[in-house]
Amino acid sequence: MAIRIDAKELRELLAMTPPEQNIMLIGKHGIGKSEIITHFYKGQSIKVVAFFLGQMSDPGDLIGLMHKDEQTGRSVFLPPYWWPLENEPIVLFLDELNRARPEILQAVQDLTLNKTLAGKRLPLGSMVIAAVNEGEEYQLTELDPALVSRFNLYEFAPTVEDWLLWANDHDIDTRVITFIQKNNHHLDGEGARPEEVGLAAGLVKTPDRRAWVKVANFIKPYERLEDMHIKVIAGMVGMPAASAFRQSLAIIAKVTASQILLHFRQHQEKLKDLSLQDFIILNEQILMWINGKKYKEQDADRVLQNLLAYLQYLKQAKQNEPLAHLASMRESPKFAEARDFSAQSMDIIELLMDYIQGIQV
Repeated sequence: MAIRIDAKELRELLAMTPPEQNIMLIGKHGIGKSEIITHFYKGQSIKVVAFFLGQMSDPGDLIGLMHKDEQTGRSVFLPPYWWPLENEPIVLFLDELNRARPEILQAVQDLTLNKTLAGKRLPLGSMVIAAVNEGEEYQLTELDPALVSRFNLYEFAPTVEDWLLWANDHDIDTRVITFIQKNNHHLDGEGARPEEVGLAAGLVKTPDRRAWVKVANFIKPYERLEDMHIKVIAGMVGMPAASAFRQSLAIIAKVTASQILLHFRQHQEKLKDLSLQDFIILNEQILMWINGKKYKEQDADRVLQNLLAYLQYLKQAKQNEPLAHLASMRESPKFAEARDFSAQSMDIIELLMDYIQGIQV
């Protein structure tokens, strides 16, 4: 059984694993493997070369083409188009490894063992990362145990919280973020019944994280969505998810994180109408808003004061569950930026500590 890791742990794993070791990630498509890997190594100025091995028909794209050396008369492989000419280390990301043809897997064997391809050694410090799909919906190739043994094996299972934090940092349309907060089972298409998602020719369309980004980009220019917009969205995430998304648009958020943190007094009355679920969603949005540094530097003190005012309101209104939820989420390593920011206020620290001690008593 592979060790399960989330998005934050994947970044830590990439930072800790020495380049002479290989990494294999198990997971569904569209959950952010390639984006995290590319973004991580870009920050280290290391080029990532990605191959979708399941779509590769000729190993020549990976190892280069055979060529006759005019001086020796021997056959040699020309360097492939991606080969680093400056002798700088690279990261080879071999996606869909268990959908590759046998002749391509043979080339990968030498690559993972000796960091060589067709007799040419990768620059010192280069790394090999592979990804494999799992699930009955894939046509898969059984991997040789000898090949698998050359990888450190992990199951990549990013949480809904991982995606929400990422979406907030990348300014994904708030309508999509709020929908996923309330309907997180639609993020990865879990729980969808075959009769709901089946299409002609036996094809199935279910939502994934990549698809919801497409939805967010599509709806950004439209303040109001009509029937045709929903049909277009259904082609991206499937009809059940599109219908649920449409229904969610009719429920407008009563109060937003920016309203609470920038103009608490003007919007305080709206809090009286919130349900427990509304408070939970608002708490998540508040921490994500702070964590993503959505405020201007000159507004930092005002944000701290309004965060304190919000916490005081929850305490005075005896909204114990929302207050406990926010205090618990604040301690998550994924909200480290929000935790450090709020720690600048001793009044916030004392309020939370008094509340926690009161529960323990």
